[in-house]
Amino acid sequence: MRVRMNLRQCVWVLAVMLGTGITVGTVRAAAPQSSQDHAQTQDYSKNKNYQVGMRDGKDDKAHNKDHSKKRNFNKDEDQKAYESGYQHGHQGDQK
Repeated sequence: MRVRMNLRQCVWVLAVMLGTGITVGTVRAAAPQSSQDHAQTQDYSKNKNYQVGMRDGKDDKAHNKDHSKKRNFNKDEDQKAYESGYQHGHQGDQK
């Protein structure tokens, strides 16, 4: 009788731990995705670095080049704005 009680407790504890592990794994997997969605929906259109990127992208597309200018910015946000503008300028009306 005692062994049966311990076996039930072990199975119960194992089931709770497995459920918790699955829940935590799901939450971790979903977290980075939401931050990426935010980065993609960021509106840089009024940012001067976005405008420079857009101009460089259009120029490279017109001359059949692929990211010929490598610009580096001190701030991460400026780099993201430039790259976003470049991608939009280089893609043109393909979207």
